[in-house]
Amino acid sequence: MTNTQEKLHIGVVGAGSISGAHLGAYEANPNVVLVAICDKNEERARAAADKYGAAKVYTDYHELLADPSIDAISVCTWNNTHAEITIAALEAGKHVLCEKPLTKTVADAERVAAAVEASGKLLQVGFVRRYASSVEVLKRFIDAGDLGEIYYAKATCLRRLGNPGGWFSDKERSGGGPLIDLGVHIIDICWYLMGRPKVKSVTGNAYKKLGNRSHIKNLDFYKAADYDAERNDVEDLANAIIRFENGASLMVDVSFALHAQKDEISVKIYGDKGGAEVEPALVIMGEQHNTIVNLTPQIDHKTFDFVDAFGREIGHFVNSCLGKVETLSPVQDGVEVTRMLCAIYESAATGKEIIFE
Repeated sequence: MTNTQEKLHIGVVGAGSISGAHLGAYEANPNVVLVAICDKNEERARAAADKYGAAKVYTDYHELLADPSIDAISVCTWNNTHAEITIAALEAGKHVLCEKPLTKTVADAERVAAAVEASGKLLQVGFVRRYASSVEVLKRFIDAGDLGEIYYAKATCLRRLGNPGGWFSDKERSGGGPLIDLGVHIIDICWYLMGRPKVKSVTGNAYKKLGNRSHIKNLDFYKAADYDAERNDVEDLANAIIRFENGASLMVDVSFALHAQKDEISVKIYGDKGGAEVEPALVIMGEQHNTIVNLTPQIDHKTFDFVDAFGREIGHFVNSCLGKVETLSPVQDGVEVTRMLCAIYESAATGKEIIFE
């Protein structure tokens, strides 16, 4: 895919919280012209357009997609609209950066993949942690064989008070709670660093014990743009073990609400020659001269830096659309991660291990 234009003309669909990360990165990218922003709430779309310098405002994404001046879009909407907007954009000849998760269901993810193949356009899934500089550094060590065969990974993202409310806690729009919102990131980054092995089986659990804890006072937490504490039908906590055909395994747990001392994030991978922690900060472990060593890479961002990572993700998307590089997060990976997420929910609902053929 090659775009002969010097700059990529961008439209953003959805002007809620996450769109700010996309818009800020597009505004800072010298190879981008930000053309339009679309949101059902015209006032919110216009405010974003004024802030980031977009010339046009739409309230119907079909009208944005009909704009011939737009080359590519970011989809920053509710999870249950990702498939329809993405497919429509691909059919309209636009490249797409779709926020995670790709879709709510495997069937929808496969429909999106078919639309990508039919259109010949690029789709990049918003697995932003793949683009973090710390992950890029670690990937070089892994690709060079420094960790050897990676056979185990363990990832945790626990919030003791962190249900964003609004659409995040509305299962119809979100598809679920912390698993599909937070788990998608840490499952994906482990799977990516493990070499994207084929899934063999999934066992999961989901709990709804604490609710959204909106009664708690004196502690602030992130709230969705449409925060409403009244609606909450998603899980508080989910955990899972994922087994792969190569014998490797991944354990994960995530929460929006938990009686924990503090919030916690950790991402750890282990190989037969070495190990690594990606979060809370990058460190690589191994052996030298019969001595265990911890290697701390000297880099600017040893942990996930939100602004830097989104800038790198957007920059990679732009360069991919312009034919300069290949995306690190293609649609096929979005389908596979969706398959894992849905299997965890299915296992939790049925109490059974889900076996992949």
